[in-house]
Amino acid sequence: MVNQKSTATAEIGFTHEDFAALLDKYDYHFSPGDVVPGTVFSIEPRGALIDIGAKTAAYIPIQEMSINRVDSPEEVLQSNETREFFILTDENEDGQLTLSIRRIEYMRAWERVRQLQAEDATVRSGVFATNRGGALVRIEGLRGFIPGSHISTRKPKEELVGEELPLKFLEVDEERNRLVLSHRRALVERKMNRLEVGEVVIGTVRGIKPYGAFIDIGGVSGLLHISEISHEHIDTPHSVFNVNDEVKVMIIDLDAERGRISLSTKQLEPEPGDMIKNRDLVYDKAEEMAAKYREQLLAKAQGIAIPSMTVEQPAVEDVLSAEEDVPSAVEEDVPSAVEEDVPAAVAEDVSVAVAEDVPAAVAEDVPAAVAEEIPSASEEK
Repeated sequence: MVNQKSTATAEIGFTHEDFAALLDKYDYHFSPGDVVPGTVFSIEPRGALIDIGAKTAAYIPIQEMSINRVDSPEEVLQSNETREFFILTDENEDGQLTLSIRRIEYMRAWERVRQLQAEDATVRSGVFATNRGGALVRIEGLRGFIPGSHISTRKPKEELVGEELPLKFLEVDEERNRLVLSHRRALVERKMNRLEVGEVVIGTVRGIKPYGAFIDIGGVSGLLHISEISHEHIDTPHSVFNVNDEVKVMIIDLDAERGRISLSTKQLEPEPGDMIKNRDLVYDKAEEMAAKYREQLLAKAQGIAIPSMTVEQPAVEDVLSAEEDVPSAVEEDVPSAVEEDVPAAVAEDVSVAVAEDVPAAVAEDVPAAVAEEIPSASEEK
């Protein structure tokens, strides 16, 4: 028997040293940024110890347990629970790794909002705070900022806390940690879905600029470009309209993507210059002239030539090209203003958030978006 055991050991040739070397060879190597499975085996007052297969138990502090505020580890973790963890830092002097769940939630939240933006989705969220620059909401756990000029309500901002608003995405930038949204654009889109090109609507002049007049039509604003007021030349819209005038206009273009509504009274003139000479006649004949306009559009779409209903009747494309010189997003002189203390999405550094493609009739000042003191995506890299 002894000889057989000796022979077997000699044939195997495997010692304790060999076994230890084999363990080292197949030991897991963890790096910051890795996502690994782990099992909770000890919950402490301000954190938890997690077994991820390393030589020493890893630790997750309470502030890294969720994208939301956590008062107790038991709100998130349970003993013996197995789930994914993000490796936040390398081993300390005791060989212990620091983990995070919050970073995983942030990565997935940014992925989700990028998808929602790509789909041009309308989301709803409750306002949890306001400041002089606008309002703060949470989208998929991320802090989003609504500039004051993009809040479309008659209520004071302070009274919006707790109110749920429909929102559209203006900017989703994980790298710069900015999530900017618009309440106004969501409302414009909703209104635009109920409007049609060729429809006559009644509105109120809310603002006059050298390039045209902004007309409020049921809570959203459209632009009556100076070239679309009359067939006769007009030096300035002020010579035709005053603020608060009630007007009849026809919708000649709806651009949902940019939030633009283009209007015309020129296309409603029975005779060129009637908007200047006999405005009441234009309003009386508005529906009749609009019907002829729609007939022309339909005929054009079908490739049928019919006589113009007025002298030098322009194509819709010409009308739209006339708006190219209007300031970006047909805004009422929206400057790239930067205000301090206006919170942004999720960043530590103060940065400017000026929306480049703000929808039509968005108010004058688009405030800057400023940072929130929580870890940013750039810190994780």
